[in-house]
Amino acid sequence: MQIQVNSDNHIQSSIRLEEWVRTTIESTLERYEEDLTRIEVHLGDENGDKPGPHDLRCQLEARPKGHQPISVTHKAESLELAIEGAATKLEHALEHLFGKLRGKRAATNGPTESIALADAMLEEEFLENERAALNG
Repeated sequence: MQIQVNSDNHIQSSIRLEEWVRTTIESTLERYEEDLTRIEVHLGDENGDKPGPHDLRCQLEARPKGHQPISVTHKAESLELAIEGAATKLEHALEHLFGKLRGKRAATNGPTESIALADAMLEEEFLENERAALNG
């Protein structure tokens, strides 16, 4: 998963900031690492040089393999809170997307697979009980 960090003219970008952003996003979204090709991070200051509440913005755009991009935005009073908030929002959006896809796959495959899995588990339990009875 590639993470690209962009910032507007009002955000002082640095290697340290970019590394922190990448680490935060990777740790929050690590379970989706294989499902995503790229995440674009856009950092901005809504009011420029003027101070104001919740004027720092982080927009994340994730590119899931084989799906349309997903974009979330979070505004906060600090850059750290904006990034962490956006990462959490993106995590929830991806959970929703992949949860729906898992539900569709389960519906498409039908109950046959779950019945086969239950049968295999029952058979394994039966064989373990038989072995225990023979050895005990």
